Amino acid sequence: MNLIKAILLLIFFITPLKANTIYNLIKIPNLEIYEINTQNRLKYFYAARPFRLGTQKNIVCSNPSKKDLEIKYKIIYKNLSRYSYNYLKKINLKYIVMCENLSISELYTAGIPDNIMKTLILDIKFNEDYFERVIHHEVFHIIHLQHKKIFNEQEWIKFNNSKFKYAKCSTCTKNIGLDKYDKTKGFFTEYSKSTASEDMAEVYSHMIFLKKNDIDQIRKLDPILNNKISYIESKIKQIDTSFIF
Repeated sequence: MNLIKAILLLIFFITPLKANTIYNLIKIPNLEIYEINTQNRLKYFYAARPFRLGTQKNIVCSNPSKKDLEIKYKIIYKNLSRYSYNYLKKINLKYIVMCENLSISELYTAGIPDNIMKTLILDIKFNEDYFERVIHHEVFHIIHLQHKKIFNEQEWIKFNNSKFKYAKCSTCTKNIGLDKYDKTKGFFTEYSKSTASEDMAEVYSHMIFLKKNDIDQIRKLDPILNNKISYIESKIKQIDTSFIF
């Protein structure tokens, strides 16, 4: 009888990611498993009910519909499948949380990265026009948070025209547009001009999302972006020599 009890207890404790176990892992309440058996070992959760996070409970997200989850999970999975298990391990990303209407202090955002908890929260209702590319933008923020010593913002700033100045923060600027410029002139989007870290994330996401021929053409026409693209390539190679854009 004691052996049976021991076996039952062992099964209970190793059964992956029950609701309270999920909370213990990433400190986000009201989550349920969506998919945990993926090739690159990313584990996907979704908000079964709305949740609030942060010391001031200022991070808010709602539970998505089943239909939205089915559609957006396929898109997210396709994009994140580009990253190998080894790459994800090096950048410290293991868990994806899917919810909708994600906001911080009532400001809506596409995602919230947390490299400490190895977690990326994604708003699956974010603008369809940019949704796929923004996934990689948010992945870069995980990379940047995990490897801040590699990505030197002062080095990055020197790529720009000396007269150009970034804003003090990404939320204290009117540069929020995500449409790709027809003529880049050192920046892929208006949002690139907000802060150095957002500029890096925009460059990285375009490098991932655009076709290689398009990137090669941009590099020929835009010497500033050519330098920025080379910088991102070289720094990512320091993290994972096998990664290919």
